[in-house]
Amino acid sequence: MSDTETTTTRAPEGPHPLRWTALGLLGLAQLMLILDITVVAIALPDMGVELDLGRAALTWVVSGYALTFGSLMLLGGRAADLFGPKRVVLAGLAVFTAASLAAGLATGAPLLLTARIAQGAGAALLSPAALSVVVRLFDGDERNRALGIWSALGGGGAALGVLLGGLITAGPGWAWVFFVNVPVGLVVLVALARILPGLPRAGTGSLDIPGAALVAAATGALIYALIRAGDHGWLDIVTVALVVAAAAGYTVFALWQRRAAAPLMDLRLLGQRPVVAGTFVIAVTTALMVGAFVLGSFYLQNRQGHGALMTGVLFLPVALLTMAAAAAAGRVIGRLGARLLAVVALAVASAGFLLPVLWSGTAAMVTGVSVAAAGLGALFVVASATALATVAPHEAGVTSGIVSTFHEFGASAGAAAVSSAAATSIAAHAQTGSGFDDAFLVATGMAAASAVIVVWLIPAKQQ
Repeated sequence: MSDTETTTTRAPEGPHPLRWTALGLLGLAQLMLILDITVVAIALPDMGVELDLGRAALTWVVSGYALTFGSLMLLGGRAADLFGPKRVVLAGLAVFTAASLAAGLATGAPLLLTARIAQGAGAALLSPAALSVVVRLFDGDERNRALGIWSALGGGGAALGVLLGGLITAGPGWAWVFFVNVPVGLVVLVALARILPGLPRAGTGSLDIPGAALVAAATGALIYALIRAGDHGWLDIVTVALVVAAAAGYTVFALWQRRAAAPLMDLRLLGQRPVVAGTFVIAVTTALMVGAFVLGSFYLQNRQGHGALMTGVLFLPVALLTMAAAAAAGRVIGRLGARLLAVVALAVASAGFLLPVLWSGTAAMVTGVSVAAAGLGALFVVASATALATVAPHEAGVTSGIVSTFHEFGASAGAAAVSSAAATSIAAHAQTGSGFDDAFLVATGMAAASAVIVVWLIPAKQQ
């Protein structure tokens, strides 16, 4: 067996003295990418009025970013392996920052939508490359702690975005949800260029452009199908056609990878138990998180009568508990093992989702979603630590891309499930609130069932 096959993703020349500073900067960059979804969503009404955007255009302001982000992350991960993660991180951050400036300056739909797609492309380069840097800069328990911090920022970003979106939109205006990225992006870009070590290229060969195009098209079709299902239902002919097209695209991609001289990824990665377990956990976690986020927002605004800004304030405990639980999980996962931690976290999430069913009102909803978010915050760490625990250096980038892609799959599926199933139930039982009970009972059952699955799926703790 070769050294490449047996070497895990550890720092090549011992711990880098500025690794924690680098982690903070990379985490801040990742936080911008996550915030840019919910911050923009809160600003959509004002954006639509000022730029005279129709419903379709407003939908694509969010979906265009999510689609591009999700579909290109495998390409971004592979590019990090081939060209070095530092170069790809800096390139992605530069594209994202420039596109944010263009979005804020937009005076109509064409420039705004183009800028949002460019933001998604920059994010797709930055996110998996940054996670690859984290995996390669840290090792052992330090890596678990680093992944806890990384997951804390990412996991709490969505809830923080509601609060920040309300504050910015009510204050300087919708354009500043984009403009705020520019000074932050430039400062982080300059700082990372100075302190980030030039980690060596972990892969060889050229970039598989046909493979990248195939997997991007298939992933984009699947994510769009999940988004569309939220509005049109799971059996809508276009939704079904998109799912079929995605399946065909993935099949052709798999066939191409077997014959390509320099394939985008080794398909055997998808058969490795830790990678399968990690991707399952990240997809379930993001689906539950987005579902709880949408349900909680809908309940607080439509049933309890709170405004968007007050809803954002009420979601602050959700964000704080998500981040605190993720950071704590990074410290204890080495002692408890990923399997036990996942079971405990899913049990906590299940209990949290059950609270709004047993009691009604704002306090019960906020408490329940916050408790659930604590469990989900820990699961973000479980997912990353499990999937990336044993990958070799030349696979760190593309494996990070796989994890990030399934993050988007889970988010899209969670939003679609709530929109197409729970929202219908809620509308039918708006006066009694039983629609919310039904939706949270589904989330409770999903978390409980996942706890049983991870006992079998996640490898046992190595002594």
